[in-house]
Amino acid sequence: MILRTIRALSLGLLVWCAAALSLAAAPQQAGKISGVVVDPSGTPQLGATVLIASEQINDFAPMELLTNASGVFSSASLRPGLYSVRATLAGFLPAIEQHIQVSAQHTTLLEIELGSVFASFSQLRRQPGQPAASNDEFTWVLRTSSSTRPILRFDDGEVVFDGEESRSEAGRKNQPHGVIELTTGSRHPGSVSNISNSPATAFAYDQNLGGAGRLLMAGQFSYEDEGRSGGFATVWIPAGESGPVTTLVVRESRFGTDGTGFRGMRLDHDSQMTIGQRVSVRYGAEFMLAGIGETTSSLRPRGQVTVQLNQEWHVAFILAARPWPGADAGSLQGALDSLDAFPTLLIRNGQPALEHGWHEEVALEHSLGPRSSLTASAFHDGASNTAVFGRGSASGANFLQDPFSNGFAYDGGDSNSWGARVAYRQKLSDVSEVTIVYAWAGALAPGAATGAGDLRELLETSYRHSLAARLSSRLPRVGTQFTLGYKWISGNVVSRLDAYGESAYGLDPNLNFLIRQPLPGPLHMAALVDVGNLLAQGYVPVTTQDGRLLLVPSYRSFRGGLSLQF
Repeated sequence: MILRTIRALSLGLLVWCAAALSLAAAPQQAGKISGVVVDPSGTPQLGATVLIASEQINDFAPMELLTNASGVFSSASLRPGLYSVRATLAGFLPAIEQHIQVSAQHTTLLEIELGSVFASFSQLRRQPGQPAASNDEFTWVLRTSSSTRPILRFDDGEVVFDGEESRSEAGRKNQPHGVIELTTGSRHPGSVSNISNSPATAFAYDQNLGGAGRLLMAGQFSYEDEGRSGGFATVWIPAGESGPVTTLVVRESRFGTDGTGFRGMRLDHDSQMTIGQRVSVRYGAEFMLAGIGETTSSLRPRGQVTVQLNQEWHVAFILAARPWPGADAGSLQGALDSLDAFPTLLIRNGQPALEHGWHEEVALEHSLGPRSSLTASAFHDGASNTAVFGRGSASGANFLQDPFSNGFAYDGGDSNSWGARVAYRQKLSDVSEVTIVYAWAGALAPGAATGAGDLRELLETSYRHSLAARLSSRLPRVGTQFTLGYKWISGNVVSRLDAYGESAYGLDPNLNFLIRQPLPGPLHMAALVDVGNLLAQGYVPVTTQDGRLLLVPSYRSFRGGLSLQF
């Protein structure tokens, strides 16, 4: 009770300090975005919603504005960088402008045209030999709808055409509306909460609802006789591209022919808001209901306050059970990934329980330029049900066997640890990025005594060092997309070391790689290969009163298949 009170007071103090900083600190060297929203005939539109979002890594929540009677909108002060601007209004097609450059002491002016179903999509391409944009502080830019007009740049009274084809429009043309995947099964076997480790068919579809936003639907089904499973997910994004996200997932798996199996439901909501010009608040919660026979439920709120200290520094205060949905939450792949986002279901004293823990973090991020950043974090992890995985047939009452693989899940009990992390991100090009993460944190590991008691009595929190690197890129000619990662840990552990950081930065223990190879032909097909813990590292044998067990914090796994986009 005392710890909960301290946490509540601490979070309240952080929010108060963040608001005070936002009011006390004045923006330095800031720019603005202003403009007008018109219909295809050029008539200004009242009440159009304009969403301005930064394109930089881990930047602030989008800024939402409404146009006045003259169709005009104007943002508060923005720090220099690239921004995306989206305008929506009932009865019109949304218009999106991306890569809008905001410079210090400049006002970038836009004219955004909301298209109709009869709008022309002809585009003007950049002509060779055009002059570069001036850096003079009195230069300002007029952008129009990228689907109908070129960009005009006014420089000392001279009009310069910048007829670059809109990247956003090209992206919308090339973006698939659906995908079908034929895969071999689960990426992370060992838990009944995961998608079954058997051949399955998955699909996802993106439906534009116009003024009501976007609705993504995804499903996956497996047809093995002794382990049929299926799931369905919907992701609703009212703003269309960013903003609030609501996800509903239902899953069911049958074990054998007696009708027993796993059933689960997860409802998740994520939203954000701004306080002043320097503070953004991200908040959400997820409700879960799951079980085998009997059910258990869990409600998990989360919050994050981010304060901009200046143009290059900002600090974040985080309280959550798991990382926030990633940038791809509104994509087809993100909808498919949501099907596998259940926490691990465990058995303790004959009753079902969901893996549960709290992560509290203070992170300071420094922008090293438009393509790189350095983040230092201090955090605390506490769990009441810590999942420990193993391989083999365990007969104890607290071991939940996975019917789809030769693995089991075990409730390792309470764990409590502090930690620190330093992460460096560098965008090498538009298609390549490298991430390097060092962490010092606690995880469950076998103690000195073995054989006398049950597994839970033998586990204790031990502190370890880890160093991880991840490279993602795409080969230019053949189009091969790949992700290669490796995480080294200084000693044996049987639970995840800095699980929050692993999920946030896409890093799994040991050697992992993912390859996506487009296939030639008229269909948009690609071959998928996803391998986890290729060298089978980190397995820990222990001896307990239940016998000899092999604990596996990260399974060696293989997932392959084909993907068809349409």
